[in-house]
Amino acid sequence: MSLKEKINIDLKSAMLEKRAEELEVLRAIRAEILKMDKSGLNREMDEDEEIQLLNKQVKLRKEAIEMAEKAGRNDIAEKEKKQIDILQKYLPEQMSKEDAEKIIEKIISEVGAVSAKDKGKVMGSVMKELKGKIDGTLVQQIVSEKLPA
Repeated sequence: MSLKEKINIDLKSAMLEKRAEELEVLRAIRAEILKMDKSGLNREMDEDEEIQLLNKQVKLRKEAIEMAEKAGRNDIAEKEKKQIDILQKYLPEQMSKEDAEKIIEKIISEVGAVSAKDKGKVMGSVMKELKGKIDGTLVQQIVSEKLPA
């Protein structure tokens, strides 16, 4: 079942059960899916594009949390955190930091990276392998720790 079909089914369910927060998130996802449909591709989104769309939604909410916390608006931050939890249901299971570190170390040795100058090569390979399985910010943090300046 495609993301579009899952969202439509869950959207109907959320409407019937009057789950307002879930409804808001599902409508946002659906709007992005419709934008993709009307972009002229004349095809359904593939799994990578679906994951990319969901990750973008999570990233937007993380940025909103950061801004809300800086402004002292914990109510807004909590709402955004709940929305991220809803989005996580549609994403593949996220990899643990420990598992990611093992893969990153393996890629660093394969690429032959020795310093921060090689960070670009490592990041490209890592993101190809771990796409959608882990947050890019966490990957960047791990790579920076593993490659000294």
